[in-house]
Parts: sequence; C-alpha cells; structure tokens
Amino acid sequence: MDGLRQRLERLLEQRNVVTEALGALEARTGVDKRYLATGAATLLGLYLLFGYGASLLCNLIGFVYPAYASVKAIESPNKDDDTVWLTYWVVYGLFGLAEFFSDLLLSWFPFYYVGKCGFLLFCMAPGPWNGAHLLYHRVIRPLFLKHHEAVDSIVSDLSRRALDAAAGVTRDAKATVSQLQKDK
Repeated sequence: MDGLRQRLERLLEQRNVVTEALGALEARTGVDKRYLATGAATLLGLYLLFGYGASLLCNLIGFVYPAYASVKAIESPNKDDDTVWLTYWVVYGLFGLAEFFSDLLLSWFPFYYVGKCGFLLFCMAPGPWNGAHLLYHRVIRPLFLKHHEAVDSIVSDLSRRALDAAAGVTRDAKATVSQLQKDK
C-alpha cells in the first residue's frame, strides 16, 4: 500500500494539466490534492461501474490522452515516443475490432467497462509495464511476421482488382457521357 501511495505522490508532483487543476482546486477548497485525486478516481470508478454512458467515458479515456500524447510525440524531435504511441494505436485498433464482434455479449458482464478501462490504462502505462508494448511484442508481432507475406499478397491482389474496377467504371461513364452528347 505504501508503494501505491508513493507512486501517487510522484504523479502529483509532476507538472501537467491535471496536477495544476488539482493544485488550483486545493487552493480554493483547502482540501489536500491527494484526497481530491483519490476522490476523483473513486468517483470515476463508481461511474464506470454504475453510471449511464460508461461506454462513452471508457472510450474517451482510451482515446483522449493517447491522442494528445501522440500529437506531442509527432511534434517532438525524439522518434522513440512515436513508436510507443504507434504501438498503442495498433493494439487499440485490434482491441476495437475484437470488441466490435464481442461487445453485445461482453457489455452485459458486470464490471466490463471497469475492466476495459483498466486494460486501456494498462496499454498506455509508461515504462516497462506498458501493456501495448507487451501485447505487440508477444502476440501481434509474431503473428504479423508469420503471415505478412500472405496478407501483402491478398492486399496487392485486392488493390489491383479495385483499380481495374475503377478503370472500368470510368471507361463506362465516359462512354455513357459520350453517347448522351451524341444523342443531343
């Protein structure tokens, strides 16, 4: 429990939008920002358990901060942070695809949105316990390396077919327009 308290203290010492808002709220109310942060986290957890729109809140948590951090990473000269957030978005996209097919069933389970939110927070966690990094290197990358040539072949074939179809539609449209102009 002391380790969790120490991590919370370190997080609250960092300068960012959240800690500045907590500092301003602490100055206004006189309530220690540790208690404000703990209360906000508790209310967020309870809302994810029982609140209407927990799905929206969970999706906002999984999107807003990573999108902000991704833009900051793009704008920074360091490219290592770009890789971190690209990895997150690959995992987030695959999770979203899997969730699309299982959401009707899973959303009826108690604590589903708390679990989903926890998973997304795990995927964006900094440091060696970054879930997106772990999932990418242990599951996604090996599958990709095993099957990427077959997928590339299929994508190339589909791309060629799509271009052929577009050329055919364009040719037919030109012929129709030409015929209509002749008929006038």
